[in-house]
Amino acid sequence: MNKLLIFLLLFLSLSYSAQGSDKNYAKTTDRIWLDSKEVHQGEYTWKMMKVGDVKASAEEISSLGYNTSNWLPAIVPGTVLNSLVYNKKYPEPYYGLNNKIESNKIPDISKVGREFYTYWFRTEFEVPASFAGKNIWLQPDGINYRAEVWVNGNLLSTINGMFVNDYINITDFVKVGNKNVLAVRVYPVDVPGTTMPKPWGAVGEFHNGGNGNIGLNTTMLMSVGWDFTFMDGIRDRNTGIWKSISMYTTGTLALRHPFVKSELQKPAYDVAHETISVEVVNPLNSMDTISGVIRGEITGENIVVEKPFRILRGEEKMVTFTPEEFPQLTIRNPRLWWPVNKGPQNLYELKLTVNVKGAVCDSVKTRFGIREITSDTNTPDKSRVFYVNGKRIFIRGTNWIPEGMLRTSDERTYAELRYTRQAGINLVRFWGGGIAESDYFYQLCDELGLLIWQEFWMTGDTRHPQDKSVYLNNVASTVKRIRNHPALAYYVASNESSEVSGTPELLKQLDGTRGYQMQSECAGVHDGSPYKQVNPMQHYENTASVRGSRVDGFNPEYGAPTLPTVEILREMMDEKDLWPINKEVWDYLDGNGFHLMSTMYTDLVNNYGQSSSIDEFAQKGQFVGAMNSKSIWEVWNYNKLDYGDRFCSGLLFWYHNCPVRQVCARMWDWSLEPTASLYHTANALEPLHAQFDYLKNTVSVVNDFYQEFKGYTVVAQVYDINSKKVFEESEKVDLPSDGVANDVLTIRFPGDISQVHFIKLRLKDEKGKEVSSNFYWRSNDKYEGKETLTGPTSSGFETLSQLKKARLNTSYKTRKSEGKYFVEVTVKNVSGSIAFFNQLQFLNQDLKPIRPSFYTDNFFSLMPGESKSVVIETNAEKITEEPVIVVKGWNVDRKQINK
Repeated sequence: MNKLLIFLLLFLSLSYSAQGSDKNYAKTTDRIWLDSKEVHQGEYTWKMMKVGDVKASAEEISSLGYNTSNWLPAIVPGTVLNSLVYNKKYPEPYYGLNNKIESNKIPDISKVGREFYTYWFRTEFEVPASFAGKNIWLQPDGINYRAEVWVNGNLLSTINGMFVNDYINITDFVKVGNKNVLAVRVYPVDVPGTTMPKPWGAVGEFHNGGNGNIGLNTTMLMSVGWDFTFMDGIRDRNTGIWKSISMYTTGTLALRHPFVKSELQKPAYDVAHETISVEVVNPLNSMDTISGVIRGEITGENIVVEKPFRILRGEEKMVTFTPEEFPQLTIRNPRLWWPVNKGPQNLYELKLTVNVKGAVCDSVKTRFGIREITSDTNTPDKSRVFYVNGKRIFIRGTNWIPEGMLRTSDERTYAELRYTRQAGINLVRFWGGGIAESDYFYQLCDELGLLIWQEFWMTGDTRHPQDKSVYLNNVASTVKRIRNHPALAYYVASNESSEVSGTPELLKQLDGTRGYQMQSECAGVHDGSPYKQVNPMQHYENTASVRGSRVDGFNPEYGAPTLPTVEILREMMDEKDLWPINKEVWDYLDGNGFHLMSTMYTDLVNNYGQSSSIDEFAQKGQFVGAMNSKSIWEVWNYNKLDYGDRFCSGLLFWYHNCPVRQVCARMWDWSLEPTASLYHTANALEPLHAQFDYLKNTVSVVNDFYQEFKGYTVVAQVYDINSKKVFEESEKVDLPSDGVANDVLTIRFPGDISQVHFIKLRLKDEKGKEVSSNFYWRSNDKYEGKETLTGPTSSGFETLSQLKKARLNTSYKTRKSEGKYFVEVTVKNVSGSIAFFNQLQFLNQDLKPIRPSFYTDNFFSLMPGESKSVVIETNAEKITEEPVIVVKGWNVDRKQINK
């Protein structure tokens, strides 16, 4: 129990130290956020109207006194379609067939034209009297795709590309102490593309990216449609002010883009040489040259540097501090940053100020970490391997997919990254058809120890950007924003394509501290797949896909789906479409059936016996999803060793999070409700882990720590359908540092064992304390090849229904702390039967899940006499009435615990 509480307290501290940190770490000067928010009259601070429906000029629209009473409330940050759905002009796209083009419920830009989704966004804002006498800046953080920014009748900036931060000097165009007007005319992408298939692209992948023309823009390419989301895309291609807009002040000069470069001295990594740089901006019209001083401080380290400079009118000047000039920038015995399981996530803070005539004009601060991340292909099969601070790291990674309509929030980001950390993932790949995420996302990755592989918005399924200067400008803006994050590990120009000329040179100029490769399947990274459902037994073979995907080297995409829970299925379609399964609706919510949810996945579920309701089917669907995830990860665990001419260095699971509501979910679904896959992945990726191989019937033990463990014991037990123990064997094992003790014992199943049976593994340390446990269900069916759905993971589970009823005793206690609500539930199996696949649920009075909620474990099985404590956490503000706490399982009656 102590470990559970420590785990919770860690995440609790992270959520509060990092929450809103985009704003905390943006600048130290006062900043006003102009995001849309409801006021007491029930209206929004932003309004929107289609440009074609507005008769006034831009000057009139962006001036005080213009009447917007007939305009619609607008969600900022958000998109045009977000606001139109909010205003009930169109139905919720993520429900049933609403988003399907043939349903004719939401107009698609490819059919109605760009003008249809070209909108004015307008708000009135007050400039405080305290801003008088200062330079006043407006900062839009991201607009998709092109925009005109008007302030009080003046066109002050044009923005091009989805990923540009702009800095607009509005000093001479606003009235301090009075109301002012900001109006932004937002244009969709230049070439929206269509969902019609192109004659080129990856074989068997539904011609992702429509006709490919979306790639002519520097934008979120998946908005046109892909097989992991709606195949016919997002109707407005996510046109809008999708990130925050803020206003702040500086004195005479402004500081931007601080950067800290760390160079660690090898081989001991006990000396760090820090180089600091920052951009100084002189916005004044005066012809006089200004003299000033930049002062930098690494807080708490007694490291201070100062440097004088001179700057001309309109100049942007880089000021750099090197360890050669300033010996104090050489740090001995630095506190290194490490990924999860490898060491602490140490962070430093840099503060910079610029002074003119003794007065501070501006200040900025940034956090950074001291670490070195490298990679090479000096392996037996020339596959890529990564190193952190000189130590090899086995990548347990995943492919990040952004929310389809960019309906993001700090709460959503925190929940998804907390689940990611709980799962045991150590690297997140920003797939090239997605976006560059928020500052808060990167900062949480720093704190959680999650490495980031950053791609730059190109794919092999779409064309390349038409305006290369726009693309490179977007890359530069993004790199300047994210390069201080120690979690940022690697740059890749594209997904399965090539690069825009000048990209590697630009990255070297702006950063130069991280590795780079042209695309995701080159330079020691081989091709991906499987992406859809296969027989889970295939995961144990070295060729698990018809494309030749293999369990060695570095695989960038390899995964399988999981059915959401029944409560979530009911939120995404009508009850009549749930059962019997309506193939049209299910396939639409499965990327046009790409993941085979209504076919092969259903067949695997039916191998547990035909279901009579959607509730029964969904429960069995969790068995299949758990088996999918656990088998994949444990196979890759097993192979994290050298085998002569073979080498296994990492896997990126395809894919991580759901962009829309889907029947082909992953560890959690779009609504942030976890599936069994989250907890079975977390078990497979625990740092010390005993695991079973369904193909060889052997037991291995995995160690993800940079530390050896000697004198451990692994225990394997087998129970039949009557919960009778029919086999037990133990073996002493020494665990190599960051390695695997493979095949330490073989399970010999009795010849007369029941068709369905169970395996319990326990790992004990040298003192006999249990440090890991694992549970499996298995059938006697023989694996007859990858073209079948046979084998001990996949078929012959019909007699699982013969498992006798189990009885659970439960107790719980609640507490509130620092805005969080905690429930600690203790469950004990007091029967003589295995309690199989038990689920705890934290529900409101309408019996709907309270989301997001965080369970330390779930979908677990208990041996006779075994007990487990689970802590559930959510935000206290979500608890407005007494929650309903439920436990249910395969052979356990549903029971409300707190009744």
